[in-house]
Amino acid sequence: MTVHIGPVGPEHAGEIMTVQRAAYLTEAQAHDVLDLPPLAETLDQIKASLELAFGAWLGPRLVGSIRGRVEGTRMQIARLSVAPDMQGQGIGKALLNALTEGRPDNVDTLWLIIGTRSFGNIRMYGNAGFVQTKTGVDEMNVPIVFMEKKVISRSG
Repeated sequence: MTVHIGPVGPEHAGEIMTVQRAAYLTEAQAHDVLDLPPLAETLDQIKASLELAFGAWLGPRLVGSIRGRVEGTRMQIARLSVAPDMQGQGIGKALLNALTEGRPDNVDTLWLIIGTRSFGNIRMYGNAGFVQTKTGVDEMNVPIVFMEKKVISRSG
């Protein structure tokens, strides 16, 4: 069966929450912090953040999602989630590509924050052209890496 990538909306928020919590549980365990923000995000918060978002479906099942947060000419890649049993099959890369292609025309920089122990995800983003720009520690005391990728603005 083929995975289909397409836009998601508020009607998908419950499914997004389910996949997100399953996906981020392994991240929380890797970083020894079980109350990461993606695990505490409410249904209403998810619904409110789907202005620019894509999902991945295997038949009727949502198996992944991603969101973008645009500020001026920059877009944050947020909440990339793939169901644990579907990871390692290129779904995350396909979602990242869909969001990159679906960005507003004036966006020229993509960026994200990721935990330093998310080795596979850091590798995936690196393979997609993201570079580490700085490191730090977030409000949960988790060591993090900031990554960024320049893209060509499509606006005149």
